[in-house]
Amino acid sequence: MTQDRRHDIDALRALAFGVLILYHVGMFYVPWDWHLKSDYSASWLEPVMLFSNQWRMPLIFLISGLAVHFLLPKMTGAGFAWSRIKRLGLPLLFGMAVIVPPQAYLESVSNGGFEGSYGAFLLRYLQLQPWPESEFSGADIGITWNHLWYLPYLLFYTLLLIPAAGLLDRLSQRCARLHGLWLVLVPLLPLMLIGEFVFPRFPYISHSLFYDVYAHAMYGSFFVYGYLIGRSPLLWRTLARGRWVWSGLGVVSFASFLVGIEVLDAAQPAESMAQMFLIYLNRWVWILVVLAWSHQLLNRPMRWLGWANESVYPWYILHQSFTVVIGYHAAKYALGPVIEPLVVLGGTVAGSWALTEAIRRVGWARPLFGLKARRRPQRRTRDALHPGPNEQAIQSGLPD
Repeated sequence: MTQDRRHDIDALRALAFGVLILYHVGMFYVPWDWHLKSDYSASWLEPVMLFSNQWRMPLIFLISGLAVHFLLPKMTGAGFAWSRIKRLGLPLLFGMAVIVPPQAYLESVSNGGFEGSYGAFLLRYLQLQPWPESEFSGADIGITWNHLWYLPYLLFYTLLLIPAAGLLDRLSQRCARLHGLWLVLVPLLPLMLIGEFVFPRFPYISHSLFYDVYAHAMYGSFFVYGYLIGRSPLLWRTLARGRWVWSGLGVVSFASFLVGIEVLDAAQPAESMAQMFLIYLNRWVWILVVLAWSHQLLNRPMRWLGWANESVYPWYILHQSFTVVIGYHAAKYALGPVIEPLVVLGGTVAGSWALTEAIRRVGWARPLFGLKARRRPQRRTRDALHPGPNEQAIQSGLPD
C-alpha cells in the first residue's frame, strides 16, 4: 500500500468510541436494564439505541482487528504479544481497582445493599471477596470490570490471532477479491452459523470472559474480519464505490429487522431462521456503510486526529464512571427530562476531557491509561530533521 497512514481508520476508531460514550449515557435513560437508571425514562430513545446497538461493538472489534493487521508485521509475535499485554492489561487492572469502583459503590447503594461510606466500600472491594448476590455487577466474584470488559476480550483475541496470522494473511488475499453481493453474503454465512448452532446453547452475553461463548463467537468473528480486510487497496476501493448501494441496503435491512423482531416468532424454526438472517444482515450491512463512507470522506489528514488518537483510550476508560457518578447525584435534584440529560452528558464530556488532558501530561499516569510513555528528548540530527519515506511512515504511526 503506497499510503503512509490510513487516516480513515484513525478517525473511525475515535468516532466509534464516541458513539459508545453516547450510548452509555443513553443507557441511563432508556428503559433497559443497566447499573443505575434515571427517573426520566425516555422510550423514544429505544429505536435510536437499538439501531446502534446492533453494530457498535462489532464495529469496534473489527477496527481492533484492522489495527492488529497494521501493527503485527512491525514486531515479532512474542514482542507484539507482550506489548498488548502491557497496553491492555495494565489499564484493565488499574481501571478495576481505581476507575470502576465508584460505579459499583453507587450501584450497590441504589440496590439497597451497602450503606457505609465510599472509603469503607473500597476497603471491602479491594479484598476481592464475594459480595451478597446482585449488590453490583460482578458482586459474585467480588470485583468488576464493568465497561472495561472490552480490554480482556481484545487481549484474548489478539493472543489467539498471533499464531494464526500467517494463515489469515493468505486468506486475506482471497478476501480482497470480494465484490458486489459477495461482500455481503460471504461474511454473513459464518454469522448465520453462529446464530444457528452457538446462540441456542449459549444465548446470553455475560461479559465474564470465561462463560461467554456466544459473545466470543460473534465479537471474535468481527475481530478476524477486521484483520482480513486490512491492507487491500482493492477491497477498500470496492467498498467506497458501493457506498450508496450499502446505504440503501442498510435502510432496507434496518426496516426489515424492526419488522422481523416484531412479527416473526422465534419459537418457530423457519421464522427463527428468517429473524436471524435479518438481524445479522442488518448488523453487517451497517458496518459496510460505516466503512465505505469513512474511507470515502475521512481518509485525509485532519487537524483533530492527532489529539483524538491519543485521547480516545483514556476517554474510554474514564467516561462511564463520570456518567454514573454525575447521573446518580443529578437525579437527587429533579432537574427534569431535558436539563438532567444535558448535565449528565456535559459532565461526562467535560470530566473525561479535563482528566484526559491532565493524564496526557503526567508521565507516570500515561501507561495506566494505555498511553505510551513519553520518550526523552534526543539530539536532533540531520537524519531526524529530514527523514526519508520509510521513516516518515514509521514515525506517523498506525492506529492501535
